[in-house]
Amino acid sequence: MESERSSSTPPPVDVHVSPADECVGSEETHQSDGDQDKNGIQMHTALPDGTSATLRGTPTPSSTKLCGYLHKQGGPLKAWKSRWFVYEEKSCQLFYYRMAQDINPLGKVDLFCATFSYPLQGEEGTFHIQTPERTFILKAANRDARMYWLQQLQLKRTLYREQHAEHLSIPSPDNHKLESTPSANNSRADFLPMVKTPSGLVGEEAASLPTPGLNSPLNMSIKHPLIELQNKMYSYCNRHSQEIRQSVFHIGDPTDTQKTPSSKTSTVPAPGSSQSPESPANIRSEHDLSTISPIRKNTKEKSKPLELKDTSRLQHEKLAEEVNAQKELVSLLHKVLEAAQLEKRTCAQFLAAEGEQERLELLRHGERRAAKLREHLENLQQENENLRRDLNERDANIAELQETVQLLLQKNQAKQEVILKLSEKLAVCGGDKQCTNALQSEAVKQLTIENENLKDDLKAYKTQNQYLNSEIYHLTTLWRKSSKQEQSLIVKCAVLEANSCQMESRYLGILQKLQESKELNPEQREGVKKVVKDAVRADLSTAIKLNSIRDYDEYGFKIAMDYRVEDLTLFAKIQDLEIRSQNLLNQEECDGPFLAHCARLLFGRPEGELSSSTELKNLLRTGLPREYRARVWRFMIQTRTKSLKERHPDRYKELCEKSRTSPHLVPRQIQLDLDRTLTSNQYFSPPSSTLIQKLERVLQAFSWQNPTIGYVQGLNRLAAIALLVLQDEEDAFWCLVVIVDHIMPHNYYTKDLVGCQADQRVLKDLMSEKLPRLTAHLEALKVDVSLSTVEWFLVLFVESLPTRILFKVWDAFLYEGIKVIFRYALALFKYKEEIILKINDSAEMFQYLRVFPSTILDGRKLTSIAFNDMNPLPMKLLKNRRATHLERLHAEIKELENLRKAYNAEHVQCKGKELDTLASEDEEEL
Repeated sequence: MESERSSSTPPPVDVHVSPADECVGSEETHQSDGDQDKNGIQMHTALPDGTSATLRGTPTPSSTKLCGYLHKQGGPLKAWKSRWFVYEEKSCQLFYYRMAQDINPLGKVDLFCATFSYPLQGEEGTFHIQTPERTFILKAANRDARMYWLQQLQLKRTLYREQHAEHLSIPSPDNHKLESTPSANNSRADFLPMVKTPSGLVGEEAASLPTPGLNSPLNMSIKHPLIELQNKMYSYCNRHSQEIRQSVFHIGDPTDTQKTPSSKTSTVPAPGSSQSPESPANIRSEHDLSTISPIRKNTKEKSKPLELKDTSRLQHEKLAEEVNAQKELVSLLHKVLEAAQLEKRTCAQFLAAEGEQERLELLRHGERRAAKLREHLENLQQENENLRRDLNERDANIAELQETVQLLLQKNQAKQEVILKLSEKLAVCGGDKQCTNALQSEAVKQLTIENENLKDDLKAYKTQNQYLNSEIYHLTTLWRKSSKQEQSLIVKCAVLEANSCQMESRYLGILQKLQESKELNPEQREGVKKVVKDAVRADLSTAIKLNSIRDYDEYGFKIAMDYRVEDLTLFAKIQDLEIRSQNLLNQEECDGPFLAHCARLLFGRPEGELSSSTELKNLLRTGLPREYRARVWRFMIQTRTKSLKERHPDRYKELCEKSRTSPHLVPRQIQLDLDRTLTSNQYFSPPSSTLIQKLERVLQAFSWQNPTIGYVQGLNRLAAIALLVLQDEEDAFWCLVVIVDHIMPHNYYTKDLVGCQADQRVLKDLMSEKLPRLTAHLEALKVDVSLSTVEWFLVLFVESLPTRILFKVWDAFLYEGIKVIFRYALALFKYKEEIILKINDSAEMFQYLRVFPSTILDGRKLTSIAFNDMNPLPMKLLKNRRATHLERLHAEIKELENLRKAYNAEHVQCKGKELDTLASEDEEEL
C-alpha cells in the first residue's frame, strides 16, 4: 500500500507524467550537474540501476532506446491488444503497459533464457518470444520494425549475459564476442544485416504518438483490474494537478516554458517536504519531466494556435472523461461503504445480544448465511462457466459455418465469372486463332504472377533462414561461453573441496597426535577422545559437496576406501580425505605430451602390427591411457597364445559347451566365490549383473582348460579384472590362461602353493638386501610379512592397491612378467618405510600391513621407486633364487611327508595293540 500511495501522489511539477521516461533515459550518457542545453533546461532523473543521469531538453537519438508500441496476443479470445513495451537493462526484462502514460506494468518477459523467432505464414510483423514458462506472440507495425526488435533483443540478451558474467567474476571466453553495434561479424553473408531504426515506431517518438487501439474495448486488461484502476487514478491525479486548476478557456502559450524555467528545472523537494528524493513518486516525476517536456515543446512548436471554440470543446471532453473516472471511483467507494455498514450492523447486533446463547445463534446464523451465499456463488459461477463455454462453442461453430459459406460463395462467384468470360471469348472469337493467342497470353500472365509470388516466397524464406542462422549463432556462442564458465566453476569447486578435504585431514592428524600424546591430563585426554569420536562418526557422504565428484571410477571401483579394521577408523578417515582431495585435483591424469606420445605410438595401428620394443616397455611402465589399454592387452595376450589359438580356434566355445553339458563336474567353489568377487565394484555388486554371468562361464571354461588346477580362490578376481578391461569374455578367458600358464610359475596355483611359498622367501631375501633397516625392525617384532604379501602375489594386488595404480601394475606385468610384482612389493615397503619403522607393536603392525597399500596416493612416486630405486633386479636372479628355495621346500615337504607316514604307521600299530588287549580281557571275563 505504501507503493500505491507514493505512486498516486501527484508530482510537484506541472507536466504530464509518462512511464516511458525510463526507456528514454536509461541508456543516455551521464552528464554533470552543471551542464545545460541550449534552451537552458536541465533535468535530473534516476536510472534503474540507482545512478543519476542528466536528461537534456533536446531528445537523444532513438537508436539508443528499446521501447515502443507492439500488439500482444492474449486473453481467452486470443485478440490483439496494443501494449507499450519497455526494455529494462538492469534485469534483462521486457515490461509492457497498457499505454505509455501508465505507471504500473501489466506484466514482464524475462529475456535471460529466451529465444526469438517468427513464423513465415503468420500475419505481417508477427514474432515469438519463447521463455521456459510460456511463449509470447507479438506483432510489430511492419516487417522492418519486427526485424529491428528481434535483432535488438538478441544484442540486449548477449550484452546482459556478458555483464552478468563479469559481475559474478566469471572468466568469459575471448572468442565469439558480440558487440551491441553493427559490425563485420553481424553482416556476414549467411546472416541478416542490421536493420536501421524505424523512425516513429520506437523510442521517444513512439511515446509522443497517440496510443493505438486506446478506445477499443479489447484493449483493456481483464487479468489486472487493480493495476488498471491504479493507472487510471494516477492519470486522473496528474491531469487534475496540471489542467483542472486552469480555466477551460485557457490557451497554452508556447513561451511559457521559457518564462518560468526554474519551475521545471528543480525536481528535488524542499527540506520540509514529506517526500524523499528517492521516493517512487519523485523518481517518476523526474523521469516524466525529462521526457515529456521536450515532447510538449516540439508539439507546441509544430502545432498552430487553436481557436477558442475548439479549445472549449477539448476542455469539455476532458472534463467528461474525468467525471466518468470520478463516477467509477464513487461506485467503488459505495461498494466499500456498503460492506463496512453491513459489517457494522452485524457487530452491533452481536454486541446488543443479551446472552451468550443469542450471540452464538447470531454467529451460527451468519455462518449459515455465508455458506449459503458461497454455495449460491459457486453455482452461479459454474452456470456462468457452462454458459460461457456453450456460447464460445456456438460462436466458433457459427464462425466456421460463416467462413465455409463465404468460401463457397466466393468459389461459386469466381467460377461463374470464369464461365462468363470464357463464353464471351468463345462467342467473339468463334474458333479463331486470336482466341487461342489470347488464352495463351492469359495463361502466360497467370504463370508470371505465380512466378512472382514464388520469388516473393523464396525471398521471405531466405530472410527467415538468415535470421534463424543468426539466432542459432548467438545461442551457440552463449552456450559455449556458459559451458566454459561452468567448467571453470567446476574446477574452482573441485579445488575448494580438495582444500577442504586437506584441511580436515590435517585437523584429524593433529587430533591423532594429541590422542597419542602422554603430556595431557585426564580431562584433556577425555576431551580429545570425544572430539576424535565425533570426527570419525561424521560421514563424508552426508557432507555438502562443492563438486559432484563420482563415487566410482571409470572401471566401476569405489573411490573412497572402505576399512574393515575397527581400531584404525581415524587413520582410515584421514586417508579417505587425502584420496578424495587427490581425485578432485586430478593429479594422476595424463598430461598433453604423454597423450600425444601414446597417440603417435598406438593410434591407427591394428593389434597385430604392434611389436615389442623399448619404447612400448617404457610406455607400459608409465601406464596406458584407458582408450588404448584394451587394445595393447589383446596384443600381449595374442603374442603368447597365437600358436594355441591356431590349433584350436573354437577352444573357448567347446569348453563352455562341456561345462554346460556336465555341470556336476564343475567345481562348486566357483558358485560360492561369485558373490564375493570385487565387492567394491558397482558392475559386480548386483547378483543379476551380466559380468557375473560372464565371469562364471570364464571360470568354468578355465577349469576344463587346466584340470590340474581346476579352480582355486583368487582366480575369480584375476578374471574379473580382465573382464573390466577387455569386456569380451573370450578375451578374458585367454588373459587368465596367459597369467596362470605362461607368466606365473607352473606350481603357483596348486593346492600346496609351492611356487608362491618360494617367491615369499625370495621376497624376504630381497628385502634384507634392499631394505635392511625395515627387515631388522620386522624381525625384532617377530612379524612375518608373508602373511600380507602372499595375497599380493596370488591376485596381483587386486583389491590391495588403488585402481589407478593397479592397472599400471598390470600393464607392466603382462609385458615383463612376475618380476614387476617383486618390484612393486619392494616399492610399497620403501614408500612407507619411515612410517613402518615408527610402529613398535606387533598387533598394530599386522593391522597396518593389511591396509597400507590402499593408502598410496602418489602413483608416479611409487612407479619411480619400483623401476629406479629397486635396480638392479634381473629376471635371472629371481629364477635362481626361486630354484634354490623350491629345492629346500621340496626337501621340507618330503621330510614332512615321511614324518606323516611314520606317524600314521605308528598310530595304526598302537591302535591294533589296543584292540588285541581289549579282546584278551573279554576272553578272561568269559
